Amino acid sequence: MASMPTASAELATAEDWYVRRSPLNRCNLSPGAIASQAFQAAPCALEIAWIRQENRAFFDLIATFEDAAERGACFHEHVLSRYWMHEERTRWPTADERLSASYVAVLRGWGVDSNGASGAVLKGWAEHRFGLRAIWHRTALPRSDLAHERYASDLMRGVMAGIGMQLDLLYTYCQDELRRRHPGQRWLTLYRGTHDAEAYVVRRGNGREELVEFNTVSSFTADREVAWAFGSRVWAVQVPLGKVVYFSALLPRSLLLGEEEYIVLGGDHLVRSLVC
Repeated sequence: MASMPTASAELATAEDWYVRRSPLNRCNLSPGAIASQAFQAAPCALEIAWIRQENRAFFDLIATFEDAAERGACFHEHVLSRYWMHEERTRWPTADERLSASYVAVLRGWGVDSNGASGAVLKGWAEHRFGLRAIWHRTALPRSDLAHERYASDLMRGVMAGIGMQLDLLYTYCQDELRRRHPGQRWLTLYRGTHDAEAYVVRRGNGREELVEFNTVSSFTADREVAWAFGSRVWAVQVPLGKVVYFSALLPRSLLLGEEEYIVLGGDHLVRSLVC
């Protein structure tokens, strides 16, 4: 599970920041609403503008498949083919060439180093699509212009033509699969381990509950024992299904093996500390 410390409590709170910033994003809710703990308490479906409409034939097709592996294989081929079909090229790219410029490369890069170029791409995508602020990339972003420059540099180094559209499709497909696999559920209980819990806490609650602001995207796991391997403190979080971007069992051949990893959108979350 990718490890990522967050900004310290002395930095501006999420609420202050979302009040100041522009409410623009490409989603059906405002950034402040998505980032709020109120959304965690009473979540609703999130939709990125036009993605479902522009890919209606594809989503209608996979809705007829009963097998999850068949849906996943169809999704993978659709995403890897859609961008290239609109490009003028002298030859069709090989499978390896398509993979190297795809969401697969971004997910694999995230699994290796969430503070590298692929991590910047995912964080930048979540900023643009959902309006969620990136608070950490190698270091706390609000602290210096140099930190933002490094983040922007990694983003430019990692971005690939059409990758935003591919991640839009990945999120939308993931949301459909979550609803199929967890009918009637609005939350999943996920876990995150940390060695510097005090840096996360926005506001202390009662007992072991605390309000935490997570980065624009962060890694969680469905296995609490795995979470202990990533920190001396583990939080249990009720994560709204609408905030899950990807999980390791989503596709037939898992790209993030062995950790039951979930990539989750950020904002404020009420967390509960576990006792070892």
